[in-house]
Amino acid sequence: MTSEPRSRLSPEQRRAQLIAIGVAFLAEHPLDELTIDELARRAGVSRALIFHYFESRQGVERAIVTTARDSLLLATEPRAELAPRERVHDTLLRIAGFVREHGGTFSSLIRGVASGAPEVRAIVDESRELNAQRLLEAFTELGNADTPALRVALRAWVAFTEDTLLELIVDRRADDEAVVEFLEQTLDGVVEAAARARF
Repeated sequence: MTSEPRSRLSPEQRRAQLIAIGVAFLAEHPLDELTIDELARRAGVSRALIFHYFESRQGVERAIVTTARDSLLLATEPRAELAPRERVHDTLLRIAGFVREHGGTFSSLIRGVASGAPEVRAIVDESRELNAQRLLEAFTELGNADTPALRVALRAWVAFTEDTLLELIVDRRADDEAVVEFLEQTLDGVVEAAARARF
C-alpha cells in the first residue's frame, strides 16, 4: 500500500497534522506501539521530517500526550457560573461523557502512559494536579479548610476516579449518571475523612 503524496503545508500545519495523527492512533493503540516509522507511514512523510519537528521519539510522545490531555481539560473545564456542588456534578458528567466518547484515547493516556517515560507520565500527572486543584476550589468555597489532608485526599480521589471511569464507563458501559452518583458519594467520603484527619 503506497502513501498519498505529501501535500504542501506550513510548518505549523504539518506539525499539527502529525500530532493529530498521533492522537488518533491513541484511540486504538497504546502510546508505546506508535513508532516513528508508523507515524511517518500514516502521515505520508519521511522519518527525517518527523525528527525535524520533534527531535526524538520522546518529543513525539510528549506532543501527542500533551494535546490529548489538553483536549480533555478543555472539554471538561468547570463552569464558573455554577454553585460549587452543581459545578462538581456538571464537571463529572462531562468527564464521563468525554470518556465514553473517547474511551480508547482516555485508556491509552491513563493505562498506557503509566508505563512510559517519566517526562510523558509527568504530563498526565499535571492534569491530575489541575483537577485536584479544581476540586479544592469548590470544596473551600463550601467551607472546607484547605489542609494537607484535603489536598492529599483530592489528589488520590482524582486517580481513583480515572480508574473508576475506565472500569465502569469504558469496560462495562455503565450509565453516566449512576457512575457520577457513585463518584460523588466517594468524593464526599474522602472530604469528610480529610476533615477528621489528625495531621
